Amino acid sequence: MRASRLIKLMLLLQSRPSMTGTELARQLEVSERTVSRDVLALSEAGVPVYADRGRTGGYRLVGGYRTRLTGLGRTEAEALFLSGVPSALRDMGLADAASAARLKVSAALLPELGDAPASAAQRFHLDAPGWWQPHDPPPLLPALADAVWDDRRVTARYRRRETESERERELEPYGLVLKAGVWYVAARAGDDFRVYRADRFTAVTVGAERFRRTADFDLPGFWEERAAQFARSILRDRVELRLSPEGARLLPHVTDPVAAREALAEAGPPDGRGRTTLTLPVETQEVAYAQLLGLGPEAEVLGPPELRERFARAAARSAGLYR
Repeated sequence: MRASRLIKLMLLLQSRPSMTGTELARQLEVSERTVSRDVLALSEAGVPVYADRGRTGGYRLVGGYRTRLTGLGRTEAEALFLSGVPSALRDMGLADAASAARLKVSAALLPELGDAPASAAQRFHLDAPGWWQPHDPPPLLPALADAVWDDRRVTARYRRRETESERERELEPYGLVLKAGVWYVAARAGDDFRVYRADRFTAVTVGAERFRRTADFDLPGFWEERAAQFARSILRDRVELRLSPEGARLLPHVTDPVAAREALAEAGPPDGRGRTTLTLPVETQEVAYAQLLGLGPEAEVLGPPELRERFARAAARSAGLYR
């Protein structure tokens, strides 16, 4: 445990001119006292770590010291070659750069680990796009990726929906997210951070001016929050249901699983026949009709009245077919 932490500490210092004890403690998830002890251990092992004293001080490597990757074990080496998503790298125009990086890492590995790239590739493959979706990357994705990597402002034309006209926007693109085969851009527009679908950009001009990133912006956290907001925002309607035990078990499989589980958790106790009555958030009554038909006789729609009537007509037609 400590050995791997010492290696990570050395690589962190190698990647930056200087780091404070607080920054290292946060990255390593240890106390600053532990960082001090680890720095002393590295120094005693011959690693030239220098400590700058004072409020603005920190730790740094001196003399251009660089470590080699010969400390990698087999599991670490194989995991390293799983870190890329080939299709995503191709979409962003980074396939050649990733290939060159893998070659350099391969050359630095110990001879006995030379088969790590092939071993990993034959044991794990990530296919990012969803089923039955043609994988056509957005044509402007490479330009957006360049702007993201280089912190460049862009002037873009964007259409929110197919039926809407284009609008020109000035954006600071902070990050890219690949979700179920669809690329999204997290960007700052004015004072707000927003999410844009990459395939709805119709023109992108990458400017020469760089923007200064907000220090506390966290792309994974931002995406998780916005994804949760989106999931809640589209569930604008409500349906009253009475479910059999089997219907309650199947409900998360035919509709939004999070909404279904929350509705089941908030429902009262089952009645004498084991049936559960609940209120289910849905996108629209049309979507609810398509989803809940899959439950057949395991679900009874109690309301709204027009949706219940629609299910009654569907049940009558089905009874006629099977009479």
